[in-house]
Amino acid sequence: MPKFKEIQLSEYKGKYVIFFFYPLDFTFVCPTEIIAFSDRCEEFRKIGCEVIGCSVDSHFSHLAWVNTPRKQGGLGTMKIPLVADLTKSISRDYGVLKEDEGISYRGLFVIDDKGILRQITINDLPVGRSVDETLRLVQAFQHTDKHGEVCPAGWKPGSDTIIPDVDKSKAFFSKQ
Repeated sequence: MPKFKEIQLSEYKGKYVIFFFYPLDFTFVCPTEIIAFSDRCEEFRKIGCEVIGCSVDSHFSHLAWVNTPRKQGGLGTMKIPLVADLTKSISRDYGVLKEDEGISYRGLFVIDDKGILRQITINDLPVGRSVDETLRLVQAFQHTDKHGEVCPAGWKPGSDTIIPDVDKSKAFFSKQ
């Protein structure tokens, strides 16, 4: 059974956080993103990352949407929290509020385990985001944090990285 509770980002210190905004409940692209993140949240948790969604809707609207079956455009059972930003202050603070419509752009923020913002992506309203790319970004940031190497374009876990040194980086580039 869904429940209401207040959350603060400070509660997630020590973990990576994906904090994403979506325009509105009961729309069309939004449930595809939210369901995708919820259904794959265990993959994020396995690497020490939590996922949180946010919109300008009320918690009662979120509840009604969660209680609507997926086959009818609802969310069904959720494994991630959905934040209600009814005052629009969170959306405004994160720079994703589309003021003329009073809704949020599709903002996605990767916050690391120290509370440092590592990635910002803002999509226009009609295009959804990729859970695969979001997961890859977290894995890449974690890899660079742990090993001090840098990740080239399209890097995936297990792929070659680059040692950020003029001479040592040649080992990577010589394989290209």
